[in-house]
Amino acid sequence: MSKDNLKLGALAEQKAAEFLKKNGYKILFRNFRTKLGEIDIIAKDKDTFCFVEVKARSSDRFGTGFDALLSTKQKQISKAALSYLKDKNLLDEKARFDVVSLDNSEKVEKISLIKDAFELDPRYTY
Repeated sequence: MSKDNLKLGALAEQKAAEFLKKNGYKILFRNFRTKLGEIDIIAKDKDTFCFVEVKARSSDRFGTGFDALLSTKQKQISKAALSYLKDKNLLDEKARFDVVSLDNSEKVEKISLIKDAFELDPRYTY
């Protein structure tokens, strides 16, 4: 990944965290990493733990940020989220997967949030 892409990703994650805070989320961690994968943002929305993937696009040539969330990435996020919940003894808590998309097409930045964007793959268990 190029330095420009890394800068774009870090800026997108900062904007996403600010957006989430303005919408009532409490940010717990950013860039949570395990050997199983990475989660961009872990937050709480009221009583629910939210594992948030941030997707940024500089144009809509290849679709929106939401379009880029492939099933392989969903599996990686799911595994990392389960690892986090298990390590923190939070398996009985409410949790969901959200996606924040930052789309910059036609020089207009649009930030969108999809709550409960995907389900935990049933093949993964505690």
